Amino acid sequence: MQGSTILFSEMTPQPAWEAEFNDWYDTEHIPLRMACPGFASAQRYRATASASYLAVYEMGNAGDLRTPEYSKVKGQPSEQTRRMLGGVAGFTRYICNQVGVLRGRQAPPDPFSAPLLFAVFFEVPVARRSAFGEWYDRDHLPRLLDCPDWWMARRFEVVDGDPGRWTHLTVHYLGDRAALESPERAAARASAARLAMAGEPWFRPEYVTFSKLGERQRGVAAGAAR
Repeated sequence: MQGSTILFSEMTPQPAWEAEFNDWYDTEHIPLRMACPGFASAQRYRATASASYLAVYEMGNAGDLRTPEYSKVKGQPSEQTRRMLGGVAGFTRYICNQVGVLRGRQAPPDPFSAPLLFAVFFEVPVARRSAFGEWYDRDHLPRLLDCPDWWMARRFEVVDGDPGRWTHLTVHYLGDRAALESPERAAARASAARLAMAGEPWFRPEYVTFSKLGERQRGVAAGAAR
């Protein structure tokens, strides 16, 4: 179900055909990808503050996006797929390799089932990436994960992206939106290490919250693992 690489992709359909868009995504777009080698699972979400939809695909590695099977899916779209993708707005597509994962002590057995996904994007200069990772892993995440509703956090490096600004992505799995207003998050944001990092001119993260939509679809790689 989990992979070491994710494809993180957003798009916003036109309101007039939103229902058709959701049906197409669930019954054609994702299933075709789940039949490709290396794809373990996919979960859909909807942004809480906009009409954007997100899909997070779990894969073994970025090479799974270069197989003949996936190339055929991408290169030979159906008429409906061409119409759907030709009419969406706000399209983003990030390929990310996982560099770390931490689970909260009070997280449930399957934190991937979290009802909320909190995504944080960073553009980190090369010279500051080591210090950034050390702060995040040793100071920031442990403080956040003290919150009972902060189930899991996964850190990624962005290896390819459209638009191409971001270099790092952290995906947080939350049991309740109250985690974002929790004392634990306030403490994490007020730590001396975080204040020092936030004072650097490049530190301009972007935050997006998503609600889980539907059930996770499993791919052929998940079946092989069983």
